[in-house]
Amino acid sequence: MVGFGLLVLGLFGLVLGGAAAYMGTSGPNPEAPRLYQDAYGDYYAPLSGEEENGLLYMVEEEKLARDVYLTLYNETGLEVFERIAESEQTHMDAVLSLMEKYNLTAPTTLDQVGVFQNEELQSLYNQLVEQGSQSEVDALKVGALIEETDIKDLENWTAQTDNEDIKEVYSHLMAGSENHLRAFTTQLDARGVSYTAQVLPQGQVDEILSEENGHGKMRGEGHRMAGRNDGAGNRRGMHGEGRGHGARGGGMNGPRGECDGSGMGFRG
Repeated sequence: MVGFGLLVLGLFGLVLGGAAAYMGTSGPNPEAPRLYQDAYGDYYAPLSGEEENGLLYMVEEEKLARDVYLTLYNETGLEVFERIAESEQTHMDAVLSLMEKYNLTAPTTLDQVGVFQNEELQSLYNQLVEQGSQSEVDALKVGALIEETDIKDLENWTAQTDNEDIKEVYSHLMAGSENHLRAFTTQLDARGVSYTAQVLPQGQVDEILSEENGHGKMRGEGHRMAGRNDGAGNRRGMHGEGRGHGARGGGMNGPRGECDGSGMGFRG
């Protein structure tokens, strides 16, 4: 069993020199169980195989987002990547709290930036870092691509569970992805780049982008961080967390996808 002790964010500073630990303290976000599961402290329901697979996949998909953002922050210096990487750590902690609750074994690579147990996610990480390293605009488009894909995957896994605490966590993760998508598109707008949906239907993305604060359910990550100007006309920071929605289609799939700046491969 891999408990919360695996995730020591101080390691990231040594590896990438980028992200600070949660609230300045090394280790996992201690608020994650409270933020996501206050209403389900005594709740327990046996997991199906699909529910187990969903948790195992999502903890590494959230790790992929965190690791890509840490790497791109190290390369670009854009603060939005550092801030959202911290949020992705909180999302990982929330999934890990469920895995611990249901006695699932977490991947042994969660404390290694850029290393994945899932081979498809490993390949995808490599592709996304290469794509995002070309320019600031490419990096921001990669961030938006990851968030769109997270939303789509979370919609799918939510449709495959009747476990109430899993649904609760996935709802908050989706809300976070919606806010992160808004943050990246705000950065692109500041650079004169009009964002076009890469994964989700354009209408769904337009709806997400029109919801400035999400649906307002979550509070722990809900401090808006989207207002600061970096002195060169580029807005820095990100929106806080709200509440998500949706009904998904497919998962991320690295080996069969091409990161060409407009999209990537997906599992059907």
